Amino acid sequence: MKKPQPAPFGSWKSPITSNLIVSEAVKLGQLHVDGHDLYWVEGRPTEGGRSVIARQSPNSPMTDLTPSPFNVRSCAHEYGGGAYYVSQGVLYFSNYADQRLYRQSQEDSVPTPITPEGPYRYADYRTDLARNRLLSIREDHSNSISEPTNTIVSIPINPDLPHAQGHILVTGHDFYASPRISPNGKQFAWLAWNHPNMPWDGTELWIANIERDGSLSNATCVAGGIEESIFQPEWSPSGVLHFVSDLTGWWNLYYIYENETHPVYPMEAEFGKPQWVFGLSTYAFESSNHIICSYTQQGHWYLGRIEDKSKTLTTFDLPYTDIDDIQVTLNQVYFIGSSPKEPTSIIQIDLTTLRSTILHRSLNCPVSHEYLSLPEVLEFETENAQQAHAFFYPPKNLDFRSSPDERPPLIVKSHGGPTGACGQSFNLMIQYWTSRGFAIFDVNYGGSTGYGRSYRERLNGQWGIVDVADCISGVQHLITQGKVDPKRVAITGGSAGGYTTLCALTFHNVFTGGSSYYGVSDLDALVQDTHKFESRYLDRLVGPYPDTEEVYHQRSPIHFVNLLSCPIILFQGKEDKVVPPNQAEKMVTAVKENKLPVAYLTFDGEQHGFRKAETIKRVLDAELYFYSRVFSFSPAQPIEPIHIFNAPEE
Repeated sequence: MKKPQPAPFGSWKSPITSNLIVSEAVKLGQLHVDGHDLYWVEGRPTEGGRSVIARQSPNSPMTDLTPSPFNVRSCAHEYGGGAYYVSQGVLYFSNYADQRLYRQSQEDSVPTPITPEGPYRYADYRTDLARNRLLSIREDHSNSISEPTNTIVSIPINPDLPHAQGHILVTGHDFYASPRISPNGKQFAWLAWNHPNMPWDGTELWIANIERDGSLSNATCVAGGIEESIFQPEWSPSGVLHFVSDLTGWWNLYYIYENETHPVYPMEAEFGKPQWVFGLSTYAFESSNHIICSYTQQGHWYLGRIEDKSKTLTTFDLPYTDIDDIQVTLNQVYFIGSSPKEPTSIIQIDLTTLRSTILHRSLNCPVSHEYLSLPEVLEFETENAQQAHAFFYPPKNLDFRSSPDERPPLIVKSHGGPTGACGQSFNLMIQYWTSRGFAIFDVNYGGSTGYGRSYRERLNGQWGIVDVADCISGVQHLITQGKVDPKRVAITGGSAGGYTTLCALTFHNVFTGGSSYYGVSDLDALVQDTHKFESRYLDRLVGPYPDTEEVYHQRSPIHFVNLLSCPIILFQGKEDKVVPPNQAEKMVTAVKENKLPVAYLTFDGEQHGFRKAETIKRVLDAELYFYSRVFSFSPAQPIEPIHIFNAPEE
């Protein structure tokens, strides 16, 4: 075996290049089963970020269904999700360019629109075949003065009928999700909530009867409320309504029997997720009495089988730490799984033999495991004697080692949301850094999901305070243990994570550099110029606006750039509607005037989150180039330079 060569951290030559990351990887999501067939959405950076519906049939190769230029993506709530549905071999999907709904049968090579052109967005579909209609969430943007109107509608799916934008079945709430029809077609369930709640704060579960003409009657709220979050209602094969609720402080499974709510398997674990997008699935029915479910504890996801009558939970022995999109059909379980060593893949488990099979990988990584850094799960003390959580990735490269007296530079990652979480999935973007000699600290600060409602609520009224304090406490923990170089500590994040990054860099002196991806710099501007779904999000995170306007001002980095004392790079999509480009532009202008090193890269055709291969490649290499200048090391491989205003001398 070749002996590792000594080289400074940051200058290690890595086989994990930006070209490898964008040329090999696709994004897998939104699994769905129909009979013997499995469907999913595949996001392809090499096709400009286009999302394609793929199908896997037994004993057949994978097939693409939606032809170019169709892009399967809903813009409802801006974040979308639940963008397609398949019933009896017929595909229904939302097309990104026009947001119309399309129908595509197995005999059709070209999808046919079933809704007209107009200011409508659709998501989260189910078919009501007895009445030949599609049930859908609809977001109506026809009124340019007021915010969009959300409803649940029915849409005729007879291809001979003229296009219809939808007949309203349910209205009156600000938001809806999860329209679900019972197996006998006689009952209908859905989720609803109102401003200022987000779906992880409080939602209501409603049930109504379906009349012969398709209308709804006797609509009743059966669970949930302002302080109880309901997630993923589903009917069992025998017609019993199940759902996930955080009534006890943990997202657990429940069912309704004889108008009363009963727990399925109480546990200090999370069986739910924050509903940023439509169509999430953490459980599915093997039978009326057996549920296949996923749950998380301490940042690790598990797959289990609950036997309803005996109230027992059996956990599958699997090598995966991230598990998503549970689907069950014909004695087979399908899910999307990943681990620090295993790329995100579509997995099949035969429930008779318990044999698991990898059906499709997001990438076929040619890199040896010897180059992969495995995360250390950390729990550390933060402010007010509380505990916070993170994953620490040390530098790792088969070919290189550092000198004994050198400590690695550190990049702290603050995840987006902020109501979200980082996990332990295979992530070449993390390995890009660790294989070059960086340490990565991926933080689940207070406010993150996966640790119960009370941990999630630590951020209420404290955004920009608790999240930043937890990141800083984690850094201090690592420095005390001698794991990182205190003089080379950067922080990075996207969206809400970008806000945490900008607050940490502006209001504290712990970090010596940072990068913000479409991050928030001005809370006042954000609350006045954002989309409906998040327009009242900050009521809980910061305070009601404009009553607490002074708090918004005090926590906005844009007003205190004079306190910033280290270099920063910012990345921004020009078509971002969630965090508009003016947020980054104001920050860049102010930092330039403050004579600090700053770089700013913008990208045409990119929205909130980068999808194009050329964009992903550019930002990775640009950030590395930026740190090489800031932390004074020479990258092993040539990088296209970027312009740095007020750049440090070579």
